[in-house]
Order: sequence, then C-alpha cells, then structure tokens
Amino acid sequence: MSDVWTKYFNKKRLELSDATRRAKTMSFCYIFILPYAVLFLTFNILPMITSMYYSFTNFNILEKPDFIGFRNYINLFLQDEVFQTAVKNTFFIAVLTGPVGYIIAFIFAWLINELPKWIRTLVVFFFYAPSISGTAYLVFQTLFRDDAQGWLNAWLIKTGIVSNPVAFLTNPENVMKVLIPVILWTSLGTGFLSFVAGLKGIDQAQYEAGYIDGIQNRWQELWYITLPNMKPMLLFGAVMQITTAFNVCDIPMQLAGYPSVDYCARTVVTHLFDYGYTRFEMGYASAIATVLFLTMIICNKVIQSLLNRVGH
Repeated sequence: MSDVWTKYFNKKRLELSDATRRAKTMSFCYIFILPYAVLFLTFNILPMITSMYYSFTNFNILEKPDFIGFRNYINLFLQDEVFQTAVKNTFFIAVLTGPVGYIIAFIFAWLINELPKWIRTLVVFFFYAPSISGTAYLVFQTLFRDDAQGWLNAWLIKTGIVSNPVAFLTNPENVMKVLIPVILWTSLGTGFLSFVAGLKGIDQAQYEAGYIDGIQNRWQELWYITLPNMKPMLLFGAVMQITTAFNVCDIPMQLAGYPSVDYCARTVVTHLFDYGYTRFEMGYASAIATVLFLTMIICNKVIQSLLNRVGH
C-alpha cells in the first residue's frame, strides 16, 4: 500500500515540477496578459465576490452592512411575488428568444454564406446594427405608440382594421407580443456575426474530401463538417445568446414603462435595477444578482455539454 502512495506522490511531484518549469519558460508571456488579468480581476471577479458577500447583508450604501444570513434569499423566493413574476417573464423571454434567436442567427449565417460579398455585407449590417444601436427602441416606441400618432395604429385606423387605437404597450395582454419580436431582433447581432466569421474560416478542402468519402447532401455536410468545425463559435454564440436573454432590461423599461402595468414586462434584471438603483437596497439587489449569475452559469454548462455532442 505504501508503494502505491509513493508512486502517486512521485507522479504528482513530477507533474508539479513540469508545470513549474513550463511557467518559468513562459514567464515572459505572462507580462503581456498581466494588464488584462488585473482589469478582469478588478472589474469582474472582485465585484462578483463582493456582490455575493453583500447578498447576505442588509446594506443601503449609507450605513455599514448588517449581516442577516439567508434572509434576503428567503424573502426573495418565498415572499416576493413581484420577483416570481419577473422570473416567469424572464424565462418566458429566454425560452423564446434564446434558442429561437440562436437557431435563426445560425440559419441565416449559413444561408448567406454563399451569397456575393456585397449582399452578405448588407445582411450582416441589417442583423448586427440593432445590437450596437442604443437608440433602436426609439423607433419601436414610435411604431407601437398607444395613440393614433403611432405608426402602426395610424395604419390600422386608416385601413379600417380598427376604429380606436390599440394599447400595444399598456395592455398586459399585448405587451409581450410586442416585446418578444423586438428583443429577438436586437439579440441576433453578436452571435450572427460570430457564425458568419466561423463559416468563412472553414477550409473548403474539407467539403471536397467529405464528398469523396460519401457525403451526399448539404444536411450531411452541415452535420459532419460545418458544425464540428464551428464548435468554438457555436459555444460563443450560445453564451452570448443566453447572456442577452437573461439580461433583458432596457427594452422592457423603455417600451412598457418602469414599472410596467401589472408588472407584465418585469424581468429579473429590471427587479434588480429597482432595488439597487431606485430603493438602494443593495443587499437584496445583490441576492437577485447572485441568483441570476448562478442560473446563467448552470444554463451555460448545460448548453456546453449539448454542443460537445455535435458531430459525434
């Protein structure tokens, strides 16, 4: 038995010494990543750890944090009915815009891959522009205004479809029907761009070799060649789509109001914004942020495990 432990510790010692030797060899390279590492630690890791700590406290910024244990989480899950509504709305938006947006972005990137360059450039601009434009919601505000001055209401009244303006943004039955398409369109950009870049980076010789080996149609080409070569881009697009879907805040606030009627457009991030920046209950807001962060991590792990099976 002692011989087994001796071999185990000798093996670990050799692995450690080998890792130390590689680190010394690559020490000059670490100098180049040091600025990013410092910024990432300062603005990502430390705030995350701080937020987790404050989630166990009663903290209003002005006074010293008061440790209260799991009370924030108990209130969040058992007593906060608005949070339950926010969770339902967030998952409803995430389920519809996340997978659907991901699939649509990939399909469109795949379809335009063979188009002439100038057409492909126009399509990429059309998809990517809303994700980088901070004023896109102004167009939709005017389009879906609840009075007769709204573009859609003016057209519906003019054509005789309705006699009175439709309350698109204040009627709880209509709000999600407006928000979902807007959120879906504005969330396509980054993932779509990564898919376009990934498709253009695949070596065309692989397709020629695939047809020699027996691939008979474009669907087999997609499954056996395109998707396996695009695993990094697929994972990046999935992470970005999940992050975008769970972080929906600005569009519901700008279109449906803050707060929205009957909290019909309330999301988890909107709830966090309310407690963090309106009420200054930072401990409670930190608990909301921690729950959202852990949910996103779990979803990312699930998506990553599914994508690892692509092409196998």
